[in-house]
Parts: sequence; structure tokens; C-alpha cells
Amino acid sequence: MGKVLRRSAAIVAAMLPSAPAFAHASDRGHVLLLPTGHYMAGAAFAVAASFLVLALVPPQRLVALWRQRLALGPVPDLALPLSLLSFMGFAMLLAAGLFGSRDPLSNPLPLVVWTLLWVGLTLVQGLAGNAWRWLNPWYGPYRLIAKVMGNAEPRESALKFPAWVGYWPAFVLFAAFAWFELIYPAPDDPERLAIAAGLYWVVSFAFMLAFGFERWSRHGEFLSAFFTMISRFGIIEGERQGNRLKLALCWPGAKLDRVEPLPLSGALFLLLTLASVSFDGFSKTFVWLGWNGVNPLEFPGRSSLIGINSTGLAAMFVMLAGLGLVAVPAGERLVRSTLPLPKAAGLLVWSIVPIALAYHFSHYLTSLLVNGQYAIAALSDPFGHGWNLFGTAGMTVEAGIVMGADSAWWLWNLQAAAIVAGHVLAVLAAHLLAYRLHPRAARATLSQLPLTLLMIGYTVFGLWLLSTPTAG
Repeated sequence: MGKVLRRSAAIVAAMLPSAPAFAHASDRGHVLLLPTGHYMAGAAFAVAASFLVLALVPPQRLVALWRQRLALGPVPDLALPLSLLSFMGFAMLLAAGLFGSRDPLSNPLPLVVWTLLWVGLTLVQGLAGNAWRWLNPWYGPYRLIAKVMGNAEPRESALKFPAWVGYWPAFVLFAAFAWFELIYPAPDDPERLAIAAGLYWVVSFAFMLAFGFERWSRHGEFLSAFFTMISRFGIIEGERQGNRLKLALCWPGAKLDRVEPLPLSGALFLLLTLASVSFDGFSKTFVWLGWNGVNPLEFPGRSSLIGINSTGLAAMFVMLAGLGLVAVPAGERLVRSTLPLPKAAGLLVWSIVPIALAYHFSHYLTSLLVNGQYAIAALSDPFGHGWNLFGTAGMTVEAGIVMGADSAWWLWNLQAAAIVAGHVLAVLAAHLLAYRLHPRAARATLSQLPLTLLMIGYTVFGLWLLSTPTAG
């Protein structure tokens, strides 16, 4: 029976490349027939075992290891010229969106935004370091205007940014971005995306001129805020020294050792980024569709699910934020801590950075592998005029790399390994951050017990999302 099912799945998968694809989607082209229950049990055990092992290792040794750096030497700070190039590339993409092909798999704008930027650059930020600092399309134009106005550095502003505002602007803007990506009926439409992206750039630039580049980038512009947070997990650290950057190699997540507690708005912003990716996967499952009376084999389209999915996205965030913000005070109560709760929660929320990165990789892996090829081809002919700027316009897109039984096995194991590794590193990060709050090793370990249980549950949930049948 298992052999018949495998052959049937292979036949179905072989038929799928001709189906339409979405530029930012992560639809699976196979039905997973691996023993997922064993994977889930093993993953949960791995996360639990890591907690137990860390409880036996003196935190001082872990902290000393975490703080080790391998100097790589200085490099020129090319942020200004690269940002100007990025801005010109962004302007070209907007023009392509407005005047190029209407096909989202031929027009480079949706492919760059949803695949290369939101998927690819996020992974670069999380694995390597803060590449966004050099690619930010606002930095170069702002510097030019600052020089014209006589300011050497883009730090001064006409208005004072109120401290109580915190990360709320970034939170609101990311919520709108997540709604547009996950729920709006046509996020891949090049013209609509060009209008939305162009307006966002102009509005963000206006706020940067009003409040200062650094302040608005950190608390208002959601891409910069998110990329800065996720880069804390990267293994390359850069320290600016004049016109150069002093680079060093560090352990994954080691830069979390220097972070300050986030305010409530920052903690909720970070939790919202994780909730959006989780709901993106959950909203396509047969379970979610069945709960809402939708036949997954007769998917009615995104337009008919706007209200349902809007409610679901908000509910996913409320549930995740509630569980996360309850686990922290529960741990503090176990050790009878007298620390202010906002300080403990604001520091420990940083431990979800590797979890967010792992889910991002696992959820969007198939999209990156396939739609990344479409992006490379589309960039050579941005306006659909038959150009071949980079010699890739005629390349054959190998959609079959995510199809078939062998691909399913490799993809599943990569995704499962990423989720387990992300949660194990999150346990490590939470352990070391808790040690900053509670210098006694036993208290630090005990305070992490509720948060570790939550991570174990979320590991199982993440693997279930990757293995369960989906539609739409």
C-alpha cells in the first residue's frame, strides 16, 4: 500500500509544474508520506534535551564562548554608493511594475519583493549579518539631502520623535504589509504592487526627513526594524570606524548578548513577524479551511476569504503573543523574581529571533528555489521587450527541483532540521539571556521552564504545518 501511495504521489507531483504559481507563495507540490509523527516526537525530544544539557553546563562557560570573536579585518564602508544603486534599482522595478508585463512570473517587481527581498534577504540577514545596511534604498537619498542641507551625518531632524511611541509605527506598518501579502486578493499584481511600494517609499522618506533617518529606520520603517532585529542572529559583526567597517566572525546569536530589553511595542512587533509566517502556512491547511466551511478541493479564491483570514491573522497574533507573554511571568514567578516584568519579557523575547528565522527558511524554501529562478530570468528583461541584460532571459526554470518523492524527502528534512535547530538555538539564547536577569545558574534555568515548554509545543506545531495537506 505504501508503494502504491508513493507512486501515486509521484504521478500527481509530475503533473503539478504546469499549474499556475504565485510570485510569493510557498505551495507544496507534494503530499508528504514520511513518518511525521516520529519526526515530531524526535524534534520535541531534541529541544527538551537541549534544555536539560544547558542546565548542566555552567552559564559562565557558555557566556565566555558566546563572546568570542574572530577578527576579519576592516573593509570600506560602501553603504552610500550601494544604497544609491539600490534606490535606482528600486525605481527601475517600480517602472517595470507600472509599464512591464502583467504576468507576476515575468515581471521582476513581485518576484524581487516577495522572493528576493522578503525571503532571500531575510535569510542573508539572519545567517550572515546586516546586509540591509548597504542595500537600504532610503539611506543614499537621505545622505545626499543631508549634505545639501549642510549636515554631515543623517542623524539630525526637525522634529523630536516621542520616546513613548516606541515601535508602534513599525508594528502598524508591518501589520498592513502582512495583510497585503497574505490576505489581499492580488498582492502579485505588478501595477498595484508598484503603487503600494512607491507610496510606502515616499511616505517613509518623508518621516525620515521629519524625525531623522536613524530614529525612523529603527522604530518606524518596518523593513529596517525587522532586518536589524533578525541580523542579531548573523555570524558576521560589523563595527563602524570612520569610513570603514571592522568585521568579526561570531557564533550564531552571539550579538544577542549585547541587546537591551525591548519595550512592549518592540516585543509585539517581533511576535507579529513570527505570527504572520505561521498563519501563512496555517491558512492553507485543510484544518483551517474545514473550520470555515470551505472545501479545500474546491478552493474559492482569496477574495472570498478576506474576512475569515483577516480574523485568523489577528487571532494567530493574539494567541502567540498571549502565550509568549504569559510564559515569561510564569517563569519569573517560579523563581519568585522581583524584577520588573517588562524588563524580563523585553529581554527574553529576543530568543524568538532564531525561531522566526527558522520558520521563514522552512516556510518559504520552495518559493525561493522556484520563484528565485523566475526572478533571475525576469531581471534580464524587466519590461518584456525581449532584452537580455544579464544573459538569463532565456533560462529554463527547473520547477521540478521541488517535485517528486526524492525532492520531498530532501525538502522535508531540510525544513525539519531548520525548525529543530532554530528552537534549540532559541533555548540557548533564552538560557543566556535569563542568566543576565538571574546570575545564579539554578534560578536562570528554572525561570526558563515555561518558555521551553512553549518552544517544544511550537516545534511540533511547525512540523505539523509543513507536513499537513494544504490548498490554495
